[in-house]
Amino acid sequence: MKNTLLKHKQWRGKIITKVVPLLKTKEHLSIAYSPGVADPVLEIARDKSLAYDYTWKGHTIAVVSDGSAILGLGNLGAEASLPVMEGKAALFKVFGGVDAIPIVLDTQDTEEIIKIVKAIAPGFGGINLEDISAPRCVEIERRLQAELDIPVFHDDQHGTAIVVCAALINGCRLSGKKLSDLKVVVNGAGAAGSSIIKMIHSLGVNEIQAFKRDGIIHNSKLGKYDFLTKELCEIVNPQQKLLSLEEAFVGADVFIGVSVADCVTESMVTSMNKDAMVFALANPNPEIPYDLAKKAGARMVGTGRSDYPNQINNVLAFPGLFKGALNVRAKAITESMKIAAAQGIASCISDDELTDEYLVPSPFDPRVALAVARAVEDEVNNIKK
Repeated sequence: MKNTLLKHKQWRGKIITKVVPLLKTKEHLSIAYSPGVADPVLEIARDKSLAYDYTWKGHTIAVVSDGSAILGLGNLGAEASLPVMEGKAALFKVFGGVDAIPIVLDTQDTEEIIKIVKAIAPGFGGINLEDISAPRCVEIERRLQAELDIPVFHDDQHGTAIVVCAALINGCRLSGKKLSDLKVVVNGAGAAGSSIIKMIHSLGVNEIQAFKRDGIIHNSKLGKYDFLTKELCEIVNPQQKLLSLEEAFVGADVFIGVSVADCVTESMVTSMNKDAMVFALANPNPEIPYDLAKKAGARMVGTGRSDYPNQINNVLAFPGLFKGALNVRAKAITESMKIAAAQGIASCISDDELTDEYLVPSPFDPRVALAVARAVEDEVNNIKK
């Protein structure tokens, strides 16, 4: 704790600005500022899209938070969220070559946040929303994406979903199972869980049982669900079974947890199908510890932790996703772009490299961001055709 605080104090933040042009002569000043700066100003006034060519807009995004759901720490406000947003900006730069500016807002009013982000949007090529509480985060992202012409992405929702899909793709490659034949159990159906459910369904998974605090998602409870859970009712529990979490595990191929620690037992994992996949992602303590899940018979196990194999780490997704989106000047992050990102991550591991303990690449693998960016670019270009 003391060492961590000391490091942050020494750094005085994790990012700085860097000036591109030399400013050592009158000529330099006359080009970079007055009078030379008037030329790009007039060009952009004529055609706003030229801001991508003449300014940082083409390689810079805003990382925006209201501090209402900081990591696993809760609602601690704007200033307290700043170290996280700086860290996120650093990850964008180091892993994807994308410049990112942390912006923390001293309001948690949904309409005000939407208004502020819309007002600053002209200066950025994309918006990454971060650590905003659910379900507000979903409404804010959807409204902004509908009302802006640049990509808007809430990483807490979709980053984990993209990496889970990559692990699922490679798990099926390894086991020989088909995505369409999988029986999947998801525990936790908030912002991240709902995005995971929608993405694996888009991948071709048909049999999904999803659980919230009050049990399995079922149409009989429709009246008390929020809009997010009501949407899930259209794709989960196709046979409308009233099952406990323990019962749902019987004969399941995959468990995905974005919920609470220690809610899964060894006997539940043992009841799953052969070559079972268990992605227990609660942090810092997973739904079932890695070693226990393996002991119980799971073939492939992933967690959110860096000290075990198959870490489901968002940094595999968001830098390359935005890099690709900026490169092709995408106006939105679509579901097909997220699927392309997952496939890009999965493709970084060859058939020869793929093992039970190596379903997703390391965050430090330099191939990842490029593979994701290319996959996203190809998807956008295909859509444009």
